[in-house]
Amino acid sequence: MKALVYHGPGEKAWEEVPEPTIEDPNDVIVKIDTTTICGSDLHILKGDVPTVEKGRILGHEGVGTVVAVGSGVAKFKVGHRVVINCITTCGTCAYCRVGHPSHCESAGGVGWLLGHLVDGTQAEYVRIPFGETSLHSIPQGLTDEEVIFVSDIIPTGYEMGVLNGQVKPGDDVVVIGAGPVGLAAMVTAQLKSPRRIIAVDLDDFRLAQAVKNFGANRTVNSGQPGWIDQVKALCRHGGADVVMEAVGIPPTLEAAFELVRPTGRIANIGVHGAPVTMPIDRLWIENITMTMGLVDAVTAPMLIELIEAGRLNVRPLATHRFKLDDMMAAYDVFGHAAKNDALKVVIQA
Repeated sequence: MKALVYHGPGEKAWEEVPEPTIEDPNDVIVKIDTTTICGSDLHILKGDVPTVEKGRILGHEGVGTVVAVGSGVAKFKVGHRVVINCITTCGTCAYCRVGHPSHCESAGGVGWLLGHLVDGTQAEYVRIPFGETSLHSIPQGLTDEEVIFVSDIIPTGYEMGVLNGQVKPGDDVVVIGAGPVGLAAMVTAQLKSPRRIIAVDLDDFRLAQAVKNFGANRTVNSGQPGWIDQVKALCRHGGADVVMEAVGIPPTLEAAFELVRPTGRIANIGVHGAPVTMPIDRLWIENITMTMGLVDAVTAPMLIELIEAGRLNVRPLATHRFKLDDMMAAYDVFGHAAKNDALKVVIQA
């Protein structure tokens, strides 16, 4: 089969590799019908994730069709359409039982296996460990494109931004970063009826998309002088009840410290690769709550149900479409997203 293979920092290839086979009774083999590329894949290619070995097939998001199941799998049969969860969960260890499969003990303490510690979804076929609990059935009538982003970024925005940030009706919510994850946080924040969702970014295209398709009702370009004061002026208490940081660099998290009001919440969603200086003296006296962490993706079934019911529309995230054999071109477009006005690429068999 063909797959996108990592060969070290800056090196990747779309090449022939052996097809996966059942290695454990709990395995499921899925034929990939639709996949996509995540910002973390770009981090891997930059060498930011040293635990990824050369020869690894990348990708942790996908929609596909079951083609083989291990003897321990009863829930799924050959022919079932499924969403692949970015986090592998055994469903029985101490962490999985309390809703934190990101630390699944059966997976070695790290739930992010696909495209990281085992071969991933940017391929024609993929082996899913613990398939019984790491796949989700797709309701009849929903297309791949309607559910592909439930693999990762929609649960990430919702769990790490909306739930961790404890968004409540009437809150002023600021989202720093209108990339795919930031937009996922905005569109799911609407479910909590905030007073205002303020999108902050340097890219005017993404800011326009935030208002048009993802629930933001105010935008501020952070390249403008005095932008922090502009954001504060839009909040009724002179600062945000909730600030979600969805970029992952020190200046944006430092901006979150400036934008949150006393007793407010900061939900860090962005993946940070460098330390950040925290003004603990001020955050302490202002009773600021801050959260961070890797997504668990336990809300994926509920989010699929909302999509089926027409309550959640995430299709506008897809701005570019490719065939699997055009994987290298898809990486080029996504890797230069600002130049190409790209949000997410959809890659289909």
